[in-house]
Amino acid sequence: MGKKGVAVWIFSFLTFITLIHFIEAISVLIFNNQIRLLQLYPYLGEKLQNMTPEAYFLISATSVFILWGITCAIAFENPVEAFLNKVLSDAKKQSVIENQLLEQKSEILDSMSETVETNNTLISEVKDLVYNIRTEVKEVQPLKENMEKIKSELTRLKREIKKFKENLEYPEKCPVCRKPILPEFKVCPYCGANLKLLPEKIISLKKYK
Repeated sequence: MGKKGVAVWIFSFLTFITLIHFIEAISVLIFNNQIRLLQLYPYLGEKLQNMTPEAYFLISATSVFILWGITCAIAFENPVEAFLNKVLSDAKKQSVIENQLLEQKSEILDSMSETVETNNTLISEVKDLVYNIRTEVKEVQPLKENMEKIKSELTRLKREIKKFKENLEYPEKCPVCRKPILPEFKVCPYCGANLKLLPEKIISLKKYK
């Protein structure tokens, strides 16, 4: 506020001086008086004396108008308004920066959305692949069960063939332990039973069968 007051005082003083010259120029034009105030300037007085009244009037009027306008502009300058204008300009600059940042972020978001779409496509392809694998596994499952059945049947057939071979090789069985033996065996090699001492039991067992 001190600088503003000094500036207003200086320009007001200059406006007052030019106003005095303007009044003198009017009196010179109307009453044909002599120009006296210009003699106060020591170095320019002689040159300014040769100025015509019309030029003196125009120069003084223009000077009064300009200096008075400058004085009013300085005096009526509102610091709050200047501060608000500064704040608004800063806000505009900030908004421009924010818009640039938003554009950059929007580009990043676009790239992220493209990446997400690509990942979704890959995930859908993986899902389809898993579904196809599951269907193939379901189709293979019955084959596996059939293979297990065939294996069990083969195992059973092997047992039957083994029994058949044993029956061919050993047509008789021990009446005690029921294991195959040869007809010429006198003692059972498995349980140690005396086969000659058990003819009745053998007959009875055969009849029982």
